[in-house]
Amino acid sequence: MGRETFGSRIGFILVSAGCAIGLGNVWKFPYICGEYGGAAFIVIYLLFLLLLGIPVLICEFAVGRASRRSVAMSFEKLEPEGTSWHSLKIIGIAGCYLLMMFYTTVGGWMMYYCVKSIRGDFRQASPETVTASFNEMLGNAPMMTFWTVLVCIIGFGVCVFGLQKGIEKITKVMMAALLVIMMVLAVNSVFLDGAGEGIRFYLVPDFGKMVENGMGTVIFAALSQAFFTLSLGVGSMQIFGSYLGNERSITGEAVSITALDTFVALVAGFIIIPACFAFGIEPGAGPSLVFITLPNIFAQMAGGSMWCALFFLFLTFAAMTTVIAVFENIVSFNIDLFNWQRKKSVLVCAVLMIVLSMPCVLGFNIWSGVQPFGAGSNIMDLEDFIVSNNLLPLGSLGYVLFCTSKNGWGWQAFTAETDKGKGIHFPKGIKGYVSYFVPAVIVAIYLKGYYDYFAEAGLITRIISMTVAVILLGFVIACALHKKRGQE
Repeated sequence: MGRETFGSRIGFILVSAGCAIGLGNVWKFPYICGEYGGAAFIVIYLLFLLLLGIPVLICEFAVGRASRRSVAMSFEKLEPEGTSWHSLKIIGIAGCYLLMMFYTTVGGWMMYYCVKSIRGDFRQASPETVTASFNEMLGNAPMMTFWTVLVCIIGFGVCVFGLQKGIEKITKVMMAALLVIMMVLAVNSVFLDGAGEGIRFYLVPDFGKMVENGMGTVIFAALSQAFFTLSLGVGSMQIFGSYLGNERSITGEAVSITALDTFVALVAGFIIIPACFAFGIEPGAGPSLVFITLPNIFAQMAGGSMWCALFFLFLTFAAMTTVIAVFENIVSFNIDLFNWQRKKSVLVCAVLMIVLSMPCVLGFNIWSGVQPFGAGSNIMDLEDFIVSNNLLPLGSLGYVLFCTSKNGWGWQAFTAETDKGKGIHFPKGIKGYVSYFVPAVIVAIYLKGYYDYFAEAGLITRIISMTVAVILLGFVIACALHKKRGQE
């Protein structure tokens, strides 16, 4: 039996975009955009998305389509004999599992808050009540477990039906609903009394803030956000390239997916920033923005329960499209590696994923004493650090080197694959840029990310952390350079 393919082009775009569109688009992008100068930051961000994000996405899709395999077996199929590129599958497999080990928990939070909103729990609630509600949820291990398990069951339940009948069919509905709900929420937000100041804050360039934060810091923040927004490096996008037919060029499809991901991030800003200004509330970062700041705003808003329920329904769809996409990667690992039937792989992976999600769930209550990065940190912080600061950039570096190196798949094979079908062709004149500049930028992002993360730690901790970073970077470079004797 041949490998499944998408039933339609729009299915491929929506499913792939659904994987990229995650919770970071909602609570991270609007906040850092406002913090670093509004429209000025957006321009820099879009520039880096074009110059860095899209080339890496194209590499990942190309490897998927050419190999017709997940990251678990793609390098074996395409690598030259005697090389060690296949060792990079460790990054992809570990990355998908680790990402879902905490993303399932956060998805559970979204579902729970959606139910609370529908019940009207936040109607006329005081700020103290809203804050207490979030803390009570984190402290309730059985309840957290229930919602996390539910996310796993729903996600794998979709995957069991396969690509067209399950993932494509359900994700298309969720993405359509997500986009409609977003537009409704954004229109409501921008027409609130006092929202004008928030719109100006979001869209009018504030070069003073850029200078205040430091131009280097702002540029690096835009660079990092452009790189991480597409969830690149662990094969989570590659799997959909492996299901893509040859009718359309990969470059054109990658541009469409990036545009949709960016649109969602920008509209999320129109939902959050004007509402915060309308009610005189400073937009916070991270979980406090979504679970404390925004419910406080909805509590003061006319029809607040309805708007709150719609908002968390939107977030639930954003989370679940990512969960389903990455679960498909995890299911495909066993299909590719062990030639399992889909139903068997889904069952085994569902049980395994539920078990692996428990450390994150328990890290907020029973295991709250486990603080890997010092007081106030938790198990989720460790899992997120491993994925975001390590596996995503290292995996992306591996993809770019593999696609451009003579020791790897090679530039000619890579561009020949990207240009199959109708649509935009990959620019042939940027070989040097993609081969050398893009990897250099990824290495810079990776090392600076480590440096910033441990900037306030002690000298010994910083030395150890940077040593670990260099060793991991060395692993990727060693895979790229290794070739058995006699194979030169």
